[in-house]
Amino acid sequence: MANNPYDVLGVKPDATQDEIRAAYRKLAKELHPDLNPGDREAEEKFKTVSAAYDLLGDAEKRARFDRGEIDATGAERPREHYYRNFHGAGAQESPYSSAAGSADFEDILSELFAAQRGARAQSRLRGQDVLYHLPVTFLEAVNGATKRVTLADGSTLDVRIPPGTQEAQVLRLRGKGSAGVGDGPSGDALVTITVEAHPFFTRKGDDIEIDLPITLREAVLGTTVSVPTPTGPVRMTVPKNANTGTRLRLRGKGAARADGTHGDEYVTLKIVLPERPDPELEKFAAGWSAEWNPRRHLEDAA
Repeated sequence: MANNPYDVLGVKPDATQDEIRAAYRKLAKELHPDLNPGDREAEEKFKTVSAAYDLLGDAEKRARFDRGEIDATGAERPREHYYRNFHGAGAQESPYSSAAGSADFEDILSELFAAQRGARAQSRLRGQDVLYHLPVTFLEAVNGATKRVTLADGSTLDVRIPPGTQEAQVLRLRGKGSAGVGDGPSGDALVTITVEAHPFFTRKGDDIEIDLPITLREAVLGTTVSVPTPTGPVRMTVPKNANTGTRLRLRGKGAARADGTHGDEYVTLKIVLPERPDPELEKFAAGWSAEWNPRRHLEDAA
């Protein structure tokens, strides 16, 4: 080996043994044949680096070299001796190990194989999740529906909206996200639901709320009326002397729950007078002599 071993390892002649060892390990990791299959140039450089470390990694050999007692090849020893690339007792050893750094070399191989395992793991990374926002109507959320979503790659997917879906609920579509790296699995599509407001239904948890207008006659005498629910109208009895604010319950007419049951629908009555003046109603009110003050509790408090 004609090259100066200090130059080969990239260290100064006054470098410490630790600095020489660190320089060798760095170069060995970069040039090792297992990481450069078929690269003859890298293999030759690796052999040169190993031979340089064989000389400088041994404190006694290094001292003799520094004193000029041996040359860069280790005096008269053949080149193969430094690579142990010969037959006989050492035939079972790695053709790239060095006499001075056998323990170091085993450490390096261990790190190399660990790096290869890490590279293989990175080559099968899971794909990223992809976020989507899907608006649905109030009734679609309560009753369930199937909606079509356009994915990032332009393809479409039918998404099942489960009955009872709530505002901001996230539906996970497994494997419908970005493709994985190598043979890694695809990510998921995360669909965030936005529920549009309804003209007269509101939702509180799993219960449905609705204000139901009734006439004065219906409130006084009682009646049976048709009440909208998310699954269609039902008949409900308005009791006699019902008042604005009276709250009635329709069991099981609310949103679906995960256990298969349903919430309820709460109906709040509102007495509504005719939009146009009604002479008969005015005549009745003028002749009604009942002494009753609905504001008495306010006047007493004042």
